[in-house]
Amino acid sequence: MQVMYGRNTPRSRAAWHRLGLMAVLGLLLAGCSGSAHQDLEEYIENVRRNAHGVVPKLPEVKPYESVSYSAYSRRDPFTPYSEPDQEPPDTGSFGEGPRPDFNRKRETLEQFPLDTLKYVGHLEKGGVRWGLIQSGPPDETVYRVQVGNHIGQNYGEIVDISESRIKVVELIPNGKGGWIPREATLPLNE
Repeated sequence: MQVMYGRNTPRSRAAWHRLGLMAVLGLLLAGCSGSAHQDLEEYIENVRRNAHGVVPKLPEVKPYESVSYSAYSRRDPFTPYSEPDQEPPDTGSFGEGPRPDFNRKRETLEQFPLDTLKYVGHLEKGGVRWGLIQSGPPDETVYRVQVGNHIGQNYGEIVDISESRIKVVELIPNGKGGWIPREATLPLNE
């Protein structure tokens, strides 16, 4: 077996190839580490140079000025107004005035607030006028009603159906245990 030492041996050629490959890779890596983010670094430096931390001045605080209340002899603005010689009108105290019928079966349209119901048309048959009311979302079904039916969540009763509107009388609690009638209308939606 003959061992060759020198430049042209297979072993030395492989070593030179490896050395050359390492040199090329080193040059590539050195080229990549240069200024890849140079524009970002310039922007950050520019922002640092131009940053001015100016805080606006606080507004001037005006001194508190106290005012004495001198209207003790006048009527308290938080109590209901009534003439001294006149009794306030009774708006239905407990046990008196109109009251909803809690024993009757509630109708379908009483589950919807009155402002979500729409009067969409009317029918007339045998001298009886029927109103067509579309319920609110998500149902949006059209129901047929007549005078005497109840609608809305405030015990509303239909008292008149015309071609242009439906008139409803609702019963609203007065805060004293009684009820106050309130008129409402549903205009025809075209």
